[in-house]
Amino acid sequence: MARTPRIELDSTAAEAIDGRQIRAVAFQAVRLEYLRGTMSRLGLSPSGSRALVVGAGRGVLPRGLARLGFRVLAIDPSARATEIAAELAHRENLNISHRTAPAEDLGVPSGEFDLAYYADTLEITEDLDRVLEQAQAALKPGGPLVYDTVNRTALARLVYLGAFQGFRFTRIMPPGRYAAARLRTPDELSAAMLPARPCTTRTSPTSSQETRRAWSRRLLARRRGTVADEDIPAMVEMTLMPDASPVVTYLGYARKV
Repeated sequence: MARTPRIELDSTAAEAIDGRQIRAVAFQAVRLEYLRGTMSRLGLSPSGSRALVVGAGRGVLPRGLARLGFRVLAIDPSARATEIAAELAHRENLNISHRTAPAEDLGVPSGEFDLAYYADTLEITEDLDRVLEQAQAALKPGGPLVYDTVNRTALARLVYLGAFQGFRFTRIMPPGRYAAARLRTPDELSAAMLPARPCTTRTSPTSSQETRRAWSRRLLARRRGTVADEDIPAMVEMTLMPDASPVVTYLGYARKV
């Protein structure tokens, strides 16, 4: 009988399934595409700019921002993820500092950052107001808080509460990682962003049925060990769809007043 894969976040062990890392590599291209579009829209250049990444995980997104030219501070609540990220950044000689801290208590100077990106955070926290207060305090006036998160639709609950953490043959997250009460609609998140200035532009990278079927197939393959984390992005075809309603996940930004 085949052994059940071990679900273990922030682990590099060959037999471990790390759902955070799987999401990070799968979302990397659409995150950077959306970020580039936001920077162009706002006239923000990465050269000489400081970026804060919260929910940095093993450092996939911070390394992407550093390669664009940002000076990056990467923060994650997991000490192990921070350790892995720092080692990988050091190998590439990237301009990234790393810190272990919860999103609710970052411990960073006020008004220090030109841009913040929150990943793997807004759908996890129990205290959204505190997280957003910390983000707003860290940004310079006019600085954008860019984010991606999970909508609270029936399909989003099926994917995140079911396929990702509940269903035996597809789960990649430990029980309790996601909860329906922590998933928020775009309107709810916009309201919570005040008094920052929310932008109405949002996109859904996972609104096609084919992509959702691909996710299920690839999760099964990843759990069997027939594909690696790095193989998944090319297989699930994540794309930005600015004219679609957010069905599962969405991206957006708000600017500090």
